[in-house]
Amino acid sequence: NLESYRDFESRLPRGRTYVRNGSVLDLQIAPLAVTAIVSGSSLYTVEIKIAAAPKAQWQAICRDCASGIDSLVDLLQGRFSKAVMERLCRQGEGLFPEPSRIKFSCDCLDYADMCKHVAAVLYGVGARLDHKPELLFQLRAVDESDLLLNLDASVTLSTTMAADERILQADGGGVNNQSHALPWRDELE
Repeated sequence: NLESYRDFESRLPRGRTYVRNGSVLDLQIAPLAVTAIVSGSSLYTVEIKIAAAPKAQWQAICRDCASGIDSLVDLLQGRFSKAVMERLCRQGEGLFPEPSRIKFSCDCLDYADMCKHVAAVLYGVGARLDHKPELLFQLRAVDESDLLLNLDASVTLSTTMAADERILQADGGGVNNQSHALPWRDELE
């Protein structure tokens, strides 16, 4: 997403190098803000402020994603189908903010809106989101449980669970194929 905004093209390669070298320190993702320390010729403090996702846009995302959610377990564990990820990441209509909705600040002497330190932090955020995509909801200050509001009744709780994972031993000691099924299992499926 970051690389698709050509306005910042000259700063991106150095930012990638900084993040690859481990120069982004103490990266914090909070609702509507990212802060980090970047080690360069000195230590620089970077702050990124992001506007909240417009309510109508978030509601449209939730409606559109409802048909792409196959399993509540996957959703609750932060695993999204390809269709849901594409909708969440759609430029201009998804959760990734447009450049006009992002404000950067760095205490370095570079005059550019996006210096190499800011670019490094943005790449660091991208790497963090690759491992924990649910942080995108936190960053944009939206409640991911809203995705559940428009779900079809046919969505199962156990789509990704193997049959033996849904059965407990009679003594409650763990998983066992030969034990008694949970009495409400059929209702969930």
